[in-house]
Parts: sequence; structure tokens; C-alpha cells
Amino acid sequence: MSLRDARHFAVETPEGVSFALELAGPVSRLLAWSIDAGCKFVILSTASTLLSTAVVVSGDLAMSATILAGFLITQGYQITLAYLWRGQTLGKRLLGLRVMDEQGLRLRFSQVALRNVLRVADMLPALYLVGGISMVMNPRAQRLGDFAANTIVVRTRPSQPYSLTEVGQAKYNSLRAWPHLEARLRQRITPEVAALAIQALNRRESLEPQARLDLMRDFAEHFRAMVRFPDEATFGVTDEQYVRNVLDSLFRRSASAEAERAPAQPVV
Repeated sequence: MSLRDARHFAVETPEGVSFALELAGPVSRLLAWSIDAGCKFVILSTASTLLSTAVVVSGDLAMSATILAGFLITQGYQITLAYLWRGQTLGKRLLGLRVMDEQGLRLRFSQVALRNVLRVADMLPALYLVGGISMVMNPRAQRLGDFAANTIVVRTRPSQPYSLTEVGQAKYNSLRAWPHLEARLRQRITPEVAALAIQALNRRESLEPQARLDLMRDFAEHFRAMVRFPDEATFGVTDEQYVRNVLDSLFRRSASAEAERAPAQPVV
């Protein structure tokens, strides 16, 4: 891993594929936190109103239930949404932010819980002073909770449809002979990785020959590690052609699905 500049962070996966991620700054993170704080306030107010009826039974019971509900809502809101939405709360989703593992791996529940429990330390002595100073001083914009959980907060890119129109469809794709393995491959490749592979193919002519070979080798090894096809499906296939075949398998399926969903045209 290496820092590209003050706003980007490069993550290299175990398969050798590098991702350039735009780091989220303190201002956008504070705005996301403000939205989440507003949501928690509304939930807490509603819960307090409902639990106040317990005063009829016991005042101590009502107070204890309100304190317990406040703790569960404050911590549960952040942890539950961040884990279920893969690093996003409502505030982060609205502002296009996401919490990620430093190594680009799947975010674990322990990481989500740890960074949110340590939020109390980041808020000291008031107005997120400790956390704000930490983010400003650290090149990865990490607060104490991020340090402990090995996480970073990045900006997400809006999802866009991709196709192989500019790349060119493969005339023959040896992977098509193994439809069950193609289906498994489609399940495991994320849209982000597919988009990066398409961009690499679109820009291949502008790369130096050795850089082009190295880049295609990295993508090919990444895809081969996901699903292992029989030797006869990959024999004599270059790394660049293998990447093209993988993308053809992905987007040929998408195009077929769209065609099936399209309404039938009347016969004139």
C-alpha cells in the first residue's frame, strides 16, 4: 500500500490488483455524522416518549429503561447500519462515504464495533476535538477509532452501467463452454473490479508494452483466483484475452437479461 497524494490512498489486494481510493475529509465526515445524530435524536425521542408510560408502574423502571434504550440506540444505530450496509450509515450513504478495511478486505463486525465504541474517545473533550485533530494530522484521515480498527473512510463512486462496446466483443470465448463456472464468476466479481478491468482495456493502447503486460497479468490472476476453469478453457489464451473473455461473460449475460425483459415487438 502507498499513499498517492493527500486525498487518495492506494490499496493493493492479495491478488495484485491496485485500487485508488479517494479519502473522505473531516468536513464531509462531520456532515455525515450530523445527519446520523439527527436520526438518532428522532429515534431516541420516540423511544423516550413510549417508555415514559412505564412511570405508571415504577419511576425507577422508566428511568432505567430509558437509559438502556439510549445506549442501545446510540451504539446500535451506528454498528447495525455500518455492518449491514457494508460500512455505511444513513449519513454516509447520503454523502457518498464508506468505511473500508485498510487492506481492501471485507469489513468485519469486530472492526465496525470497535471503531464505534472508541467514538467516545474521539469526541473528547468536546465537539470531536481529539478525533478532528487526529484526522487532520494523519495522511489517511483516520480518527482514533479508525486506527484501532484498521479502517479508512473513502468516497464512493456512483454506480454506472458499463459495456464492452469500446473494447470490442470477443469473437470466440472459451469460457462459454462452462456456463456453471461462468455463473460462479459473475457472482464473485464486484462491479467495481469489472469497471476497473474495462477501463484498463480501454486504455491499453496508451500504456507502455511492459506496463500493459503487467496490468493484464494482474487482472487475469485476480480473476483466475476467483474461479478455476479447466485447462482446456484457458490453454493458449493470453492474459489480455482472458480478461476480455471474463468481461464478455459478465456483460453478455447482462445484455441477454435485458433483452429478455424487453417487451416483445408487434409483428407487422
